[in-house]
Amino acid sequence: MSSDAVDRLPQRALRLVVTGGGTGGHTYPALTAVRTARARLASVGRALDVLWVGTADSLESRVAAGEGIEFAAVATGKIRRHRNPLKMVSPANVRDMARVPLGVVQARAVVSRFDPDVVLATGGYVAVPVGIAASLCRRPLVVHEQTVRLGLANRTLAGRAARIAVSSESTVPLLPEASRGSAVVTGNPVRPEVLTGDGDKAIQALGLHGFRRDLPTVYVTGGAQGSEQINNLVADVLPWLLAGANVIHQCGPANVDALRARSAGLPADAAARYLLTGFVGAELPDVLALADVVVSRSGAGTIAELAALGKAAVLIPLASSAGNEQAHNAGHLQDAGAAIALLGDVTADRLREAVGPLVVDAERRAAMAERARAHGRPDAADRLVDVLFSAVAH
Repeated sequence: MSSDAVDRLPQRALRLVVTGGGTGGHTYPALTAVRTARARLASVGRALDVLWVGTADSLESRVAAGEGIEFAAVATGKIRRHRNPLKMVSPANVRDMARVPLGVVQARAVVSRFDPDVVLATGGYVAVPVGIAASLCRRPLVVHEQTVRLGLANRTLAGRAARIAVSSESTVPLLPEASRGSAVVTGNPVRPEVLTGDGDKAIQALGLHGFRRDLPTVYVTGGAQGSEQINNLVADVLPWLLAGANVIHQCGPANVDALRARSAGLPADAAARYLLTGFVGAELPDVLALADVVVSRSGAGTIAELAALGKAAVLIPLASSAGNEQAHNAGHLQDAGAAIALLGDVTADRLREAVGPLVVDAERRAAMAERARAHGRPDAADRLVDVLFSAVAH
């Protein structure tokens, strides 16, 4: 942010309403932006007052509480999408859509009372009533889109936004034509701690003393709860995979026992190079630093982190993700040669064909990692905060 932009900000504490949630993909970029804005303002002797508006008893409510951020709940309605438009007119959708006007009334009262300088919406159903309320209260609205394709909530709000921050240049042509002039490519904010990992620390913290450092390490993850699809695919190819690699397999807490039984017959040497764990917590940055190849889903947060770190990846999209966004995210990276996307019916043979060349060919791995890094935006949080401040200044 330029000194001129700082000078144009209010001399008092900057007031920010943030909304977005339902999933980590909407919640954590918002949290990272709040932390970055707070640190940037503190560095010039300014303060940030934040109100998070979301759904009661939600991920965003818990994140806000953990961060000491004031929280207000409003009503919202979820749209259950279907390929057949007629089936979207379901009783559940009709009932939930009736809650949106109530949410707008509640959100307008909240926004009017808090009187923010700017409102940041990062997507999810709750962002719609809050974004509409920002417009009604004539407060500048900044919309941030994490995925390659514009989400339904952000598509609804695009025409009301002073600025639309997108994660990829390829998103801009997908915006409504009248909104494209408001678009700024910022990237998707990545938690700064993810970028500071140390592979040697992962070896020590997780007791990976049987790992061979002359072999590449493959990190398999299906997210916090694990993925049955990914777990089964990896279990099917595990003896083959361990012949040429170390493997860290984050499988989800509920899946450990079943997978431990499936891997019980591994030879001692291979077993010493296989870590099966339900969850990876504070060690995640170090695990990512150690990993040469990552096998994972392709949520927006995941691919932002992998690209910022420059990791060769095999992506297996969640087929049921909203608007099939994970497939689009994975395909976008694959088109750039920055990842391999396994779309459609994924078999153990297809996984072997994708992972094998990356395991055995260090040059191929490095080339893919470099192309991934070219797509990464480790400074995305700062870019998004620049957009927020510029919306205030204008």
